[in-house]
Amino acid sequence: MRSARPAGHLTQSALPAIEADPASCRRGTHIPRELIGFAARWTDGLVLTLIAWAAIELSGTGLLAAPTGHVLPFVTLVAGTLVALPVSGAYRLIFSRRAGDHLIRVGIASAIGLGAMLAFIWLLPALEVSEPQFRAAVAGWVSLMALHGAYLALIRILSGTGQLNENVVIVGATPNARQLIARNAESRELNIAGVFDDRLNRVPQDISGVPVLGRVDDLIGWERLPEIDRIIVTVTSNARERVRELVERLRILPQQMVLLLDLDGFDPETENLARIANSPAAYLSGAPVDIVRNLVKRGADIILASALLAFFSPVFLVTAIAIRLEDGGPVFFRQDRHGFNNQVIRVWKFRSMRPDREAEKRMSVQAFSGDPRITRVGRLIRRTSIDELPQLINVLRGDMSMVGPRPHAIGMTAQQTEVHAIVSDYAHRYRVKPGITGWAQINGSRGPVHTKQDVRERVRLDLEYLNRHSFWFDLWIMLMTAPCLLGDRMRER
Repeated sequence: MRSARPAGHLTQSALPAIEADPASCRRGTHIPRELIGFAARWTDGLVLTLIAWAAIELSGTGLLAAPTGHVLPFVTLVAGTLVALPVSGAYRLIFSRRAGDHLIRVGIASAIGLGAMLAFIWLLPALEVSEPQFRAAVAGWVSLMALHGAYLALIRILSGTGQLNENVVIVGATPNARQLIARNAESRELNIAGVFDDRLNRVPQDISGVPVLGRVDDLIGWERLPEIDRIIVTVTSNARERVRELVERLRILPQQMVLLLDLDGFDPETENLARIANSPAAYLSGAPVDIVRNLVKRGADIILASALLAFFSPVFLVTAIAIRLEDGGPVFFRQDRHGFNNQVIRVWKFRSMRPDREAEKRMSVQAFSGDPRITRVGRLIRRTSIDELPQLINVLRGDMSMVGPRPHAIGMTAQQTEVHAIVSDYAHRYRVKPGITGWAQINGSRGPVHTKQDVRERVRLDLEYLNRHSFWFDLWIMLMTAPCLLGDRMRER
């Protein structure tokens, strides 16, 4: 593999005049920019509502008893400001390096809200606003400016760690790739790890400072691939056969894939497409991120996992004592498995087999009926799935979710074939976090998979879950998990 820089080193893309900064690589959890904007909108609404409530309370009658004339001006203030903020482009500029421009937009939006309130009072003389209430309204304007100053400070900190930037690779050393890199040098929203192209003998060592790391097939086996969030295809969209061929080759990867559209003749005002570093793109594989759904899912995971840990704490204690008393071995078993985006996560379970260092090295060897490695306590906790309760810790850590495809061991095989080689879309199951339970489990595909047909059925159900998953679908799966466990409680895993 040819490389202008080490292939395992992620860099912030740059033009030749801008030196790539290794410190810009993302550290820790990636925080989508859409999440920051979403949180800012809701925080603004909450703060303005609280200030309006405080201003109404200053009337001395309280919110519920306050006459309409005291309430309407502040409803107008809040509504006017919340409408003016997005219209003025304040939230679009929140990630801009021009902090002054952003605060000017916020000031304009606040002035519009304040002006709407004053106009309302002028048009309807019956409305009353006392001097303390007006001061509260002005305090709200100042608070909003300070709040957005805090947003900018937070964004500056997160940008410094790289957590706001997606890690991406580019497929295609084309003029579109060069243009994307140039635009990203201004927006700084991507960490571009490198470029992959099959025409190594015809492309330079780097594209505007971003290294060409190898051919497309090299990308498939690249060791840093689990760190990549998105694959951007920059082949001209008119080359349909080439695009189709690339999609077919790269579909085995879990990463979202997008096609950067030709910039000439594109009207961003009339098209409804993704935007990447201010460039239009179309989704080729993988769905757009749904921030609200992900927030709801993560919140539900934390609440439910915490409640279940508290509820089952006596079971934890009894199980730990029983395992320890039986053979004196460790209580927990930890195993590396594939998680979201094919990243390696360490999954916790109650130990159900006899301590065997050699067996632990062969983590891909699945248990089977009558397996002599399983202890007496282990047989019981495997039948009741008590052995999987420690995975609630994985849920709280963010490695897993309550509902999702089950995490498979690294190198797991069925009929002497690694499972990822049996189904071409196998890696797509890693587009969501693995779960403690899932659609496959409540449909009978629970426990080890020993045949290729078992693998195909498991993956089919996992991909069906990906296409259907929602809060209510997850809730249904969780409600059905207990009856399904009771229905096959005598089945050995």
